[in-house]
Formats: sequence, C-alpha cells, structure tokens
Amino acid sequence: MTPQAHLKFNDFAPDVELLGVDGQPVRLSTLWKQNVLILAFTRHFGCPQCKEMIEQLIHYRPEMSTRGIGLAIVTHATPQAAKAFCDERAPSVRCLADPDRAAYRAYGLGRASLWQTFFSLNVWRSNNRLKRAKGWNTDLPPAGQDAMQLGGTFIIGTDGRIRLPYYYQDIADHPPVELLLGGVMGMDWGKPLEGPIVHE
Repeated sequence: MTPQAHLKFNDFAPDVELLGVDGQPVRLSTLWKQNVLILAFTRHFGCPQCKEMIEQLIHYRPEMSTRGIGLAIVTHATPQAAKAFCDERAPSVRCLADPDRAAYRAYGLGRASLWQTFFSLNVWRSNNRLKRAKGWNTDLPPAGQDAMQLGGTFIIGTDGRIRLPYYYQDIADHPPVELLLGGVMGMDWGKPLEGPIVHE
C-alpha cells in the first residue's frame, strides 16, 4: 500500500470540485473564501465513529458559527446517498459528495492498514464504548463505499492555507473537542500564525 502524501500546516489547500447533495458542482474555495472552514472527511456510513464525529461537530456548530467558522462534511458517497445520510445526521450542515474520492486523495487520505482497523485495540474499545453508550453497531459500508477509507479534518483559512491538518491514526480517531475549541475557536484568525498546531 502506497501511503498518501500528507499536507502540512500552511500548505495551500487543494481546491477540488465536489458535488453537493443536489448533484450540482461545488468548488471548495467558494466555501473557505466566505469563512474559515472546518472540512471534515467521513469514512463510510456504517462507521460508528463517523456518527460520533458528526454528532460532536453538530453540537458545537452554533459556537463555531458565532465565531465565523464554517463547516462542510465530505463523504465518499453519491449525492443521493450523502443527502439521505446528512438529512438524518447533519440536516443543517453543508454535505458534499466525492464518490470517486478525488478530494480524499488530494488531501492525502488513503486506505487504512489492518493495524489501523481490525487489529487495533483502540478501534475495538471505541466500538464497544459506542455500542454501550449509543447503541451504534459497526455496520458494513453501503454499496460504493470503502470500509478501509481513512478520514481526516482540516481547518482552512480564508487565504486558502491549511491551519490544522488532522490525520487519523486509526479508524476510531477524530479530533478531540478540546483541539477544536482551543486550537481553532481560540485563535485570532486576523493574526498570522507563527508555527504548527499539533495534537500530542
């Protein structure tokens, strides 16, 4: 498996054209030119951790909005499937369809290894926790989606540069709320950033 090249802090964000849930093209730069953008790439729709990630983003979206931070969720589903999923999970958020995974590749999001999926103790613990707390099972991906696809989250400034590249260590990973609240919403986006933001 050839690893995808990761984007770094202050790199220009790839300006990929995706599809809205209505099937119309959406160029990513039209989103980050309006506001600082949280661009969240999901895994497949049977993934309980993806449901948790979206639930957390939805919970804090009002606070993000008051700080002028936009949110878009990228799926590797068809527009029709993305609409059905987002109508249920994220009805107030812009969802985008990338069935060919062109944006996933452009942002360096590849396929997971067995050690990032089935053999990961962290994944098993997360699955058990979400099963007990939410009743969410780990389901098979819908047709056309890849169970091995990794997700990621990127913060993009209005200048089109990446302020926070967050690559998942395994399929149960996603940015902690503290990183978004402190590292993103605690920033003064009018000032230049002096160095990288990292999560230890």
